[in-house]
Amino acid sequence: MNDPNGPIYWNGSYHMFYQYNPDGAYWGDMHWGHAISPDMVHWRHLPVALSPTPGGPDSAGCFTGTAATQNGRVIMMYTGVRAVPLDQATIKDGHPPLRESQCLAIADDPELKTWTKVPTPVISVPPRGLQVNGFRDPSPWRQGDWWYTVIASGIVNQGGAVLLYRSRDLRAWEYMHILAHRDRSGPAAFDSFDPWEVWECPEIFPLGDRHVLIFSTAGKTYWQSGRLDEQKMTFHPEQAGIVDFGSYYAAKTQLDKSGNRILWGWITESRPLAEYKAAGWAGLMSLPRVLSISEDGRLRMRFASELQILRHKERPVNISENETENQRQITSIKIENGCGEILCAMQKSAGPFQLTVSAFSEHTLPLLTIDHDPSRSTPVSIEARPIPVSLNEHESVELHLYIDASVIEILVNGQAAWTKRFYLKGANSPEIGLQWKSSTRSIKKLTAWQIAPISDDRLTT
Repeated sequence: MNDPNGPIYWNGSYHMFYQYNPDGAYWGDMHWGHAISPDMVHWRHLPVALSPTPGGPDSAGCFTGTAATQNGRVIMMYTGVRAVPLDQATIKDGHPPLRESQCLAIADDPELKTWTKVPTPVISVPPRGLQVNGFRDPSPWRQGDWWYTVIASGIVNQGGAVLLYRSRDLRAWEYMHILAHRDRSGPAAFDSFDPWEVWECPEIFPLGDRHVLIFSTAGKTYWQSGRLDEQKMTFHPEQAGIVDFGSYYAAKTQLDKSGNRILWGWITESRPLAEYKAAGWAGLMSLPRVLSISEDGRLRMRFASELQILRHKERPVNISENETENQRQITSIKIENGCGEILCAMQKSAGPFQLTVSAFSEHTLPLLTIDHDPSRSTPVSIEARPIPVSLNEHESVELHLYIDASVIEILVNGQAAWTKRFYLKGANSPEIGLQWKSSTRSIKKLTAWQIAPISDDRLTT
C-alpha cells in the first residue's frame, strides 16, 4: 500500500482508502483499498473500492484522489491513468508512458462499498500552452458557489507547481492559474531544486486564521502557511517547513467528527525493493495526527487522543534524589512485542541529555537516539540530525513516541516529527527498552505503556 486516499467521516464511521496493489508487495496496478473504523483507531477491511476499468481513462491504474460530498452522496475525484504514445503522455518516464486525467466516482451505498464511475474524465488534459511534468492528485473543496480543486504538477525546467481549477458542479472544470510553485527565495524555497519535480498530493485547507498548503516531493511532505485571497484565489505563503523528517510521504487530511483537521501519511519502506517484495508486505498508514497553527503561523501536530484507548500496562518512572534507582527504573522498562507508547518531558535548562531506544534480542541494538544540547542554536537532534524546534526558557522538551514492530513515530513538542523504520530478524518482535545518558534529575515525566493491536489480524492480510 502507499498513498492515503479520500479519508472521510461518513454516517458515523471513518473510511480510509489507500493506494493498493492486489498483485504483490510492490508498486503497480493501482487500486483503492478500503478500511472502516468507528474511532480512527480500530479498523476492519472492506472490499477494494476502485479498480481500473478496461478501456477506460483509468485502465492502467486508479491513482490518488480526495473525497467530498455532493447532494447527500460521497464522491471521489481521483486521477486515472492509461497507456498512450509518448507524445501524449504526462508521465513520460513510465513504462509504458501514461496519460493522467481527473476522474469522478460516486458512492452507491452508505458503507461506500460500491461506486459508479463517470465514464469520461472531468478534466481530461493539462492547461493548454502549459508544458507540465505530471498532472494528478486532485483535492476538491466547496467554497461559496464554486467547487475548487488543486492538482499536482510541475513546470518544465522550473520545478514543482500546484494548479487551480474551479467548477459549478464537479463535472465541468475551468483552469484558473498556478496557485503555488517552486520559489528560489522566501518561505517557498527549500532544497534541493529539481527542474523536473512534481509537487504531488497537494491540498489546501483553512487552519486557525490562516490557510495551509501541503504537498510532497523529493521523498518528503512539505507545508506552507499563509493567506488565501478568496476573491482572487491566490495564496501568499508566510511560513514553511517539513511535515515529517523521516519515512513519511503523500500526506492527506480530513475532518474528524468534531471538526478537527486530521493528518494521515504513507509510512514508506527504507529497505530495498527486493527485500520487501520477498517479505510480502510493504507500506504502512501513519497514526492520525491533529493539526493546529501557532500564533506565528507554524504548523503544530499532536497524536489523536483516541489512540489512548490502546494503552495498558503503564510503566511510570518515579524520579527521586537517588540517581542509581532512577537509572534502574529506566533500564527496567521493557516494551513487549515491540509495541508501545512513550511520553517523556525534560527540563530544557538542565543541560545535555541523550535518550536511546533499543531492541533487546541476542544483542542490544540501538534503534533511535535523541539528543538535547541547550548550548546549540538547534538544541534537539534525532539520529544526529538537528530538528527545528523552538523553545522558550520556560518550556520543557517533550517527546511522544509510538513503536510498532518496524516503525517509530516521534513528535517533538508538537513542532517536528520523525518517522523511523527498522527491520529486525526473527518471527517475533523483541522487547524494546530505554537508556538515559545524563543526570535523571532533568526528567519531569517518563512513562511507557504497552499498546494493544488495532485489529485481530493487525491488517496484515
